[in-house]
Amino acid sequence: MDFTTIPAVSAVLDGIASFVEAIGGALEPFTGSWAPLLAIVVLTFVVRLALLPVGISQVRAERTRRRLAPELAALRRRYAKQPEALNRALVELYRSHGASPVAGCLPLLAQAPVLSAVYALFVHQEIAGHANALLAAVVGGVPLGANLFHLLGTTITAIWPFLVVLALLGLAIELTRRASARWAGSTTEVTGTESAAAAGTRALAPVLRWLPFLSVVFAAIVPFAAGVYLATSALWTVAERAILRRVLIGRPELTA
Repeated sequence: MDFTTIPAVSAVLDGIASFVEAIGGALEPFTGSWAPLLAIVVLTFVVRLALLPVGISQVRAERTRRRLAPELAALRRRYAKQPEALNRALVELYRSHGASPVAGCLPLLAQAPVLSAVYALFVHQEIAGHANALLAAVVGGVPLGANLFHLLGTTITAIWPFLVVLALLGLAIELTRRASARWAGSTTEVTGTESAAAAGTRALAPVLRWLPFLSVVFAAIVPFAAGVYLATSALWTVAERAILRRVLIGRPELTA
């Protein structure tokens, strides 16, 4: 079942589509044909700004895990062969600090419906029973409703905006990977050991190194509008996480 056909969801998407069109109309006198693309960027910023408390919650959960890392490592060593006792000890440790091992996961799940609903706006040809005008717009010679494979065989001039968006998405993925590796490495320095999960991740490093870049392939087969949204959201995440980590946690080398 297509959830966008649910009346309530359809009405929300129609409202968002009207909002994007209004932004594009306001920007058009200044940006010309690029207005629809910039409207997508503005909408993404608005949505991610509204979800900022989710990002703060995730970084605070990360800060808690880093603070408890030495004690967690000690418990894992102590109860290495007693999984049930380890689970009880971990629960008690988190409870004593007023924290939860899933504190960073629940906000992530909470934001998923919002991001999915906004993403649906950029991949559906029809919204609320009428044509999605956004996907009919052409930006830099690229229709927002076309994917990269629709454009194969055209000149590089006709597809360069699409290629730039894919490159920006790849850059965001690489920056995220490096930041995650740096923070994971600093946690290992704090504990002086490596968790089983971290060791397993290290063993799969050759695969995990390239797996996130499948998002770039995915962005190439969805409409250009969706690719712009994905790249903008990914770049926002990189900047947001870097700023929040610096403000709420501090630099890795200092906390280590």
